[in-house]
Amino acid sequence: MLVSTRVRKSPFWHLSIEAGAWRATVYNRMYHPRGYVKPEDGGAMAEYDALVNRVTLWNVAVERQIQVKGPDAEAFVNYVITRDATKIKPMHGKYAILCNEQSGILNDPVLLRLAEDEFWFSISDSDLMLWLQGVNHGLHFNVTIRELDVAPLQVQGPLSEPLMADIVGDEVKDLPYYGLMHAKIGGCPVVVSQTGFTGEKGYEVYAYNATLNAEAVWYGIRGPGASYGLRVIAPAHHRRIAAGILSWGQDIDFETSPFQANLAYQVPRKKEADYIGKGELERQRAEIDAGRYPFALKLVGLKMEGHPITDYASDFWLIREPGAGRVGYVTSPWWSPELETNIALGYVPYRLSARDTELKVELPAYYSDVSGQPVRARVCRVPFRPSVNPSARERAEQEGRDWAD
Repeated sequence: MLVSTRVRKSPFWHLSIEAGAWRATVYNRMYHPRGYVKPEDGGAMAEYDALVNRVTLWNVAVERQIQVKGPDAEAFVNYVITRDATKIKPMHGKYAILCNEQSGILNDPVLLRLAEDEFWFSISDSDLMLWLQGVNHGLHFNVTIRELDVAPLQVQGPLSEPLMADIVGDEVKDLPYYGLMHAKIGGCPVVVSQTGFTGEKGYEVYAYNATLNAEAVWYGIRGPGASYGLRVIAPAHHRRIAAGILSWGQDIDFETSPFQANLAYQVPRKKEADYIGKGELERQRAEIDAGRYPFALKLVGLKMEGHPITDYASDFWLIREPGAGRVGYVTSPWWSPELETNIALGYVPYRLSARDTELKVELPAYYSDVSGQPVRARVCRVPFRPSVNPSARERAEQEGRDWAD
């Protein structure tokens, strides 16, 4: 990738290059490292091994922090997200979605509440700040909406808790899932949350004044991490797929309703306050409750044959109905070492979304068992693997409910 002044570099960019980043993409108009271990040394699957067996450090500064602060902060946030913001206590967070009036998902941030009058949107890959400012232009909620000089890192893996306890103290061991705490790393102020883009134990570290403090925080983690076998890696899409965690731009976007992507739990039935998209979302729910599925496609999990998919997919591979034509597409595929099969998320017609439905996927020649021939696939449960902190979908599964309920 051409690296120039046209696209913004994060405060951790030069540190990622020093750590061996050899490729990058663009996310939120910032360079985003997407590979540290070279293919000849094991590539992304070597990074996966470090994540699931030890502890890893990720540069995720591209998750830009948009602050909403002021007397009307709670009311404004409650208007733009589908969940009930009044139920988020200070120093806690939630996964949230924001929809447009047509029910399309505009962003799916981790929403942090730092105080009664202060929220941070830790955003996925769309320019949410401009949307929020535009929404408030005519409504005049008494809030300020701006991007902060705060940049996050993720510390993920089974050894993340003892490592973080060494760095910030044993208080972190009592931090609940989506709980927040203030701390210092390398003498610099940070916010630590027990969150992350995996199904493993993990934390996010939000560095204040990141333009000045990035190096101190980065080395303040890497130094103690050496004794735990810490490895700097790219965001672990192979593990988040296994956990059923969605990626905006791949699995969902502004044309996707939460009901298509098994995010119905993000649309509460008893939220009395108005919010953007409420009318259309309630209409869609009424259709589903009446036994009518109002969408062409639905997101499902898939297990697929073929050679191991051990790197990012270069396209949205097409799904076929056996004996018929193309009916859908794969959004996020990868190889699961634990399950010893390729796994994926993808969209298919509702009539083909039941578990154990047999399908076929048109993989590239280098992944196909027979060049030019689609491989066999079947619909399966999601998540594919248990998570340390079960999501709403996993809890539904454990309770015998469908993950879409």
